[in-house]
Amino acid sequence: MRLHPRAHRRIRAVTAPGAAPSGPSRWRLLARDPSQSDTAVVLTLTDDAAVLARDRCAIDDVPRIVADAGASARWVWSDTTRWYPAILAAGHVVARCRDLRLSHAILRRSELVAGPDATALRDAAPWDAAVADPAPASAPALFDLEAAPAGVPDDVDAVLAEFTRQQRAVATAAEGSRLRLLLAAESAGALLAVELHAAGLPWNRGVHEALLEEALGPRPAPGTAPARVQELAGIVRTALGDPAASLDSQPKLLRSLHRVGVLARSTSRWELAEYDHPAIAPLLAYKKLTRLLSANGWAWLDEWAPDGRFRPVYVPGGVVTGRWASSGGGALQLPRQLRPAVRADDGWMLVVADVAQLEPRVLAAMSGDAALAQAARGRDLYEGIVDSGVVATRQEAKIALLGAMYGATTGDSGRLVPALRRAYPRAMALVDEAATVGEQGGVVTTWLGRSSPAAGAGWRDVQGVAAAPEAAEADRAHARRSARDRGRFTRNFVVQGTAAEWALAWLADLRGELAALPSVDPVAGAPASGPVFGRRAHLAFFLHDEIIVHTPAVHADAVAAAVRRSADRATRLLFGAFPIDFPLDLRITADAGKA
Repeated sequence: MRLHPRAHRRIRAVTAPGAAPSGPSRWRLLARDPSQSDTAVVLTLTDDAAVLARDRCAIDDVPRIVADAGASARWVWSDTTRWYPAILAAGHVVARCRDLRLSHAILRRSELVAGPDATALRDAAPWDAAVADPAPASAPALFDLEAAPAGVPDDVDAVLAEFTRQQRAVATAAEGSRLRLLLAAESAGALLAVELHAAGLPWNRGVHEALLEEALGPRPAPGTAPARVQELAGIVRTALGDPAASLDSQPKLLRSLHRVGVLARSTSRWELAEYDHPAIAPLLAYKKLTRLLSANGWAWLDEWAPDGRFRPVYVPGGVVTGRWASSGGGALQLPRQLRPAVRADDGWMLVVADVAQLEPRVLAAMSGDAALAQAARGRDLYEGIVDSGVVATRQEAKIALLGAMYGATTGDSGRLVPALRRAYPRAMALVDEAATVGEQGGVVTTWLGRSSPAAGAGWRDVQGVAAAPEAAEADRAHARRSARDRGRFTRNFVVQGTAAEWALAWLADLRGELAALPSVDPVAGAPASGPVFGRRAHLAFFLHDEIIVHTPAVHADAVAAAVRRSADRATRLLFGAFPIDFPLDLRITADAGKA
């Protein structure tokens, strides 16, 4: 599936988001000297990767070299997680870089890169550490992680060769300006992920412990369940008539439930809630508390927020659509009840902002659907759909639009989606076309050029068996299910992936705005945020469509204004003059608890 035919007229020529105006076109490539393990090589390069200068320095001197190069330097390296933590720990910030590992994962798969340049990238197998192929006979899930970051070549010749391949690929790509923006945003995200870990999210241990005690009871001795968990377990076992019932093993718990007539097939709360039995309510409460204990209990607090900061490990591009993931700490699954523990330091505030209905607004902009954009303008999009007379209630509007984007064809979604097709034909045509491409085994591409994984050999084999004259009906049914699954995946890939691109552009621009704000006196600082961020406003958290900025209180209003400006600039950067807005729910607050 190609980009919208008017795409090239809606995007500006770009430099890295949030970057200072660029001077002469130069890159600085940082790599390891293969002949001396304690030595780094710094190359000064032109845009086409011609070497202008070659220097060496001790690995330990890299932070100083980066600082001496100044804020306008554009760095190239194999992997931001390899080089940037030490630079940041020394008190220096990199404004712009090209992360070759992340960029390779985009370019080798992008439909916008073709011919010999695409072949060269795909043949560079050592750089495929961040690329995962789909399951043999099925579509990848929208939220599945790509392969965990692994080592990629770090010696100077290999890094220079990969940068050369990438520059050639972008220069000859069908939509080079889009890919340049995507690589710049993805690389800015790589820098930011390291910075978010270094600065941490302000976390109040006392508040967290009080919330745990309120829910679970006092902290138990090691190996012992909290008092409230034990109490609920006793109630459940009494209701089941089984004092030895195992509540933490699904097969054993199901057997106990079946003995009392609760014939559930799983222990999911949605299925259990359908049954009327005295054991169900306390069992659901038990499961909720044990999840809290295992995911964010005292052990989590000791491991992940021991010093007043929660420091998760973010994985940019960790999901197949380009969304971020986290490899530890559960940053993307913070429970609502613990958000009051996210508390600014004394003299500081939090600016919390999230985007209303990000993906549906992206769909309106991508498709150029003026009617859907009008429904969204300056208000809740779902209410706008109701006011347009398409459906009767906000809940129906939400069910219908999410059903259209995720491919729901039954129940309320199936009943309501036809009304959306009549009211918003351009938006619905875009996702319907993406689904058709996926069902046929094709590849779809986001607004800036990230392409979905190709159908795997196993998927194609399933379709081939069903197409044979001697195929059984079971084979054909299997093929139809596989095709529909892949169509649902590609239907939302283009929207979710483009929403991730918008969010990256927002983050990258805001990162530059925050860096321009003045620092505060050390006495008024936040030392737990580290040598760079302990004295100035900084991003402290990111979750798909939500950010938290930790800022000196004196700059809170300026930060709030910057957050809004950056959202507006991200919108114009991606979608030009198309009349779509991305309104923010923004608060300046001492803690991140939601009312």
